[in-house]
Amino acid sequence: MVRPKVIRSGQPQRDERERVPAIIRTYGLTKTYGSTTAVDHLDLDVRPGEVFGLLGPNGAGKTTTILMLLGLSEPTSGRAEVAGFDPTRSPLEVKRRVGYLPDEVGFYGGLTGRQNLRYTARLNGIERRIGEERIDDLIRKVGLPDVADRPVETYSRGMRQRLGLADALVKDPVVVVLDEPTTAIDPAGVVEVLALIRTIAREQGVAVLLSSHLLQQVQHVCDRVAIFVSGRIVAQGTMRRLAEQMAGETVTVEVGLDAPTDDAESALRSVPGVHDVRRDEAEPRLWRISGERSMQTRLAADLIERGFGIWQLRRVGDDLDEIYLRYFATVEAGDDRPG
Repeated sequence: MVRPKVIRSGQPQRDERERVPAIIRTYGLTKTYGSTTAVDHLDLDVRPGEVFGLLGPNGAGKTTTILMLLGLSEPTSGRAEVAGFDPTRSPLEVKRRVGYLPDEVGFYGGLTGRQNLRYTARLNGIERRIGEERIDDLIRKVGLPDVADRPVETYSRGMRQRLGLADALVKDPVVVVLDEPTTAIDPAGVVEVLALIRTIAREQGVAVLLSSHLLQQVQHVCDRVAIFVSGRIVAQGTMRRLAEQMAGETVTVEVGLDAPTDDAESALRSVPGVHDVRRDEAEPRLWRISGERSMQTRLAADLIERGFGIWQLRRVGDDLDEIYLRYFATVEAGDDRPG
């Protein structure tokens, strides 16, 4: 299958990726059920080699969006393009190019995991030798070599989820859509699956659209995220960009210092742009400093120049759970243009 050209010189930079045409794009995509709007004028773009996260609680509109992208549900208005095709008009063309892992994976229980993958390969017209090589590789990558020849009805839910990921990749897709891909997988397995998702995007140039409500997992694997609230995307971008939009002109930085308390406080207050300095009650060596954006560039340099040992330095609000809660709270308060 011919793939769109993707720049792979190390970690692709965002400005490089922006020059690559989007392989998933929506224009005002809307879905209503009677008086209920499940997806409200969605504008979205996902590029080859990118892991894009749809983030939101159950009922936010993530799965409805996925079904429209796959041609399994028609939009009420607006349109979508996936791998150059309109899912509503050319659903089979889209399905040939997209691998899909739903939150509830269905397999033939009496067949082995390997036999289920062979069945998928045959359905997609994959030559037998190529299919066998690909299946062996995928079974190894998803961590199922010891159970691949056991009936799927003996699999745990986590094993089925891993097999589902392999099944989504059998056809060698240009787009992979994952709906809650780590459901019921043990913590070690989650790390392996997320690493595989990143590898698929980086090394194979596949566009990955990942729907999840698990914020920490999304943060660790996604290049960009879209935050869904009540059928609308209220923000999208990199985690850093979303944090900056919410922060405004005042930021808070958490600093861990190995230094006498009085010396540390005096040094922190002397940094240009600092407005407030507070010590953490539970950890005396940890400080929270609030001030102008400009203070960030001076803070570390000034502390190092004074010979202080810095063991932590992070901007508060950059974690995805903090960003999400702030956007969600802002929208709930009636302002859908945070920042």
